[in-house]
Amino acid sequence: MRRSTTDHAAAGPNGRRGHIRKAALATGAVAAVAGGLYVAGLVATGDDISEGTRVNGIDIGGLSRAEAAARLASAAPAAWKDPVPVTVGDASATVDPADAGLTVDVAATADRAADPSRDPFTVIGRLFSSGSRDVEPVVSYDDAKARAAVTATAKAHDRPVREGAVAFKGGKPVVTEAQVGMKVDTEKAVEALRAAYPGAGGSGAAPVVLPVSLTRPAVTSAEVTRFVKDFASPAMSGPVTLTAGDKRFSIPAATLGDHLDVTARDGRLTPALDAKALMRDPDVARPLHGLTGGPVEARLGVRDGKVVVEQDGRPGRSVSADALGRAVEPLLTKEGAAARTAPVATTVTRPKLTADSLASLGITEQMSTFTVDFPAAPYRITNIGRAVELINGSVVQPGEVWSFNRTVGERTEANGFVDGTMILDGQYQKAPGGGVSAVATTVFNALFFAGVKPVEYGAHSFYIERYPAGREATVAWGSLDLKFRNDSGKPIYIKASSTDSSVTVSFLGTKKYDSVEAVAGPRTNITPPKERRDPSEKCEVQDPLEGFDIKVDRVFKNGGTEVRRETFSTHYTPRDKVVCEKDAPQPEKP
Repeated sequence: MRRSTTDHAAAGPNGRRGHIRKAALATGAVAAVAGGLYVAGLVATGDDISEGTRVNGIDIGGLSRAEAAARLASAAPAAWKDPVPVTVGDASATVDPADAGLTVDVAATADRAADPSRDPFTVIGRLFSSGSRDVEPVVSYDDAKARAAVTATAKAHDRPVREGAVAFKGGKPVVTEAQVGMKVDTEKAVEALRAAYPGAGGSGAAPVVLPVSLTRPAVTSAEVTRFVKDFASPAMSGPVTLTAGDKRFSIPAATLGDHLDVTARDGRLTPALDAKALMRDPDVARPLHGLTGGPVEARLGVRDGKVVVEQDGRPGRSVSADALGRAVEPLLTKEGAAARTAPVATTVTRPKLTADSLASLGITEQMSTFTVDFPAAPYRITNIGRAVELINGSVVQPGEVWSFNRTVGERTEANGFVDGTMILDGQYQKAPGGGVSAVATTVFNALFFAGVKPVEYGAHSFYIERYPAGREATVAWGSLDLKFRNDSGKPIYIKASSTDSSVTVSFLGTKKYDSVEAVAGPRTNITPPKERRDPSEKCEVQDPLEGFDIKVDRVFKNGGTEVRRETFSTHYTPRDKVVCEKDAPQPEKP
């Protein structure tokens, strides 16, 4: 079929160019319109902030950046500056955002709101946008300040873990409640504050939870409650009573509590009674001694030169710390007087010296005896009598060292001694226990003539006329003792007695030598005294006496023949005349 000429021309090259030309004209028209809108958008908005722009409810649309920044600063919502409520565990607190280095940077926020994009879609979109847009504020953050603020909050609310505990005081259980330890996690707390700002401030805002780490105690409050119910309350409910035969004594709850320890192991409280300390407690030691009592040694005397028993010894009973603990511990969980009473096991203790053992011990004769006379004075009678009481009946085994200070003890009021006159620093002064040197001198002469070995002794610094020169001794607590070793081969019994003006000490045992004699040499190195004045309140008037040296030989004899000799050398300083200034005569007033 043949095509018409007209149709052919329309479909040729010229026809295609017509279509293309129309399309190009249409595209150009659109571009021209878009370009016009883009230019119009740029002219219309310039650098200002688009209409309808808000920052946390503050309208800054149509403002320049500077104006927007000013408005944001003046109209800032409470959430930006008010304290941020926080919770730390179960406690509530607040954090000042400024102190924590959290603020809104209004200039940077205005910059963000200006949206400086110049792409055609954004610019043209501004011309036809009729809605609003919300811009998030830009937050300024100071890490050092944030950490400091969290640390301050943590300091006020952190708490250490506290273990539950029970102690005893004044006869009552004292409870320490358990406490869970809590510590703010600084790193996470700072991040929580930073993430919540600025919407976390102001009234009605939900508090920011500051993360914490918890440490739970091993001994809980429940364990404390159990221990108090099962042990502490019954233990302190009243005294416990111990019996031995027909005797009894009670230990107060307060005394028991003083010697109860409570320890924790694997979260459980366990009590422990310190029986040794309880036994040493005066509230227990005194009545326990009365309940039991130590053995009584036989009291010896001399008749016709032979040792006789004046009063026989008798056994005693003792209680060990273990026995005390075994008796007391089961009573601590009980209540009521009857339930808290139990017997305590005792052990029989035998005296070393009895009528039956006397002969076998070898205490058969008087080895020596010596008496010292002294001027009667109340303090001398008291102190000498007390020292004699403590020394009398001492039994010294072979090879044993006897000590005056250990036997008599410190010369204190509590030990039965009073102030008296004694030599201190080369002159008479008032001091506790004055006068006991008379007892020491008597013991020294008794051991001298018994022939036993002196281990420690010392003479007075100057000579005292009533004592034998070169054969006397003094003692001082903590510095000078009188000791001897029993080298006789048999036990020695020391018998001591006193009157208001004399003291006598005898050694009973078995003589090693038939006799022991004293041979005194002449006084040499005679030194005259001086005169001194003493203004102190302790001053005692002192008469002068020359100083000298002397030697005394101890001669041992068997069968009338000397078998041994030893020399005791003594140096005496001059006894100066002492005038007490407080007693010195005063010149008459005109």
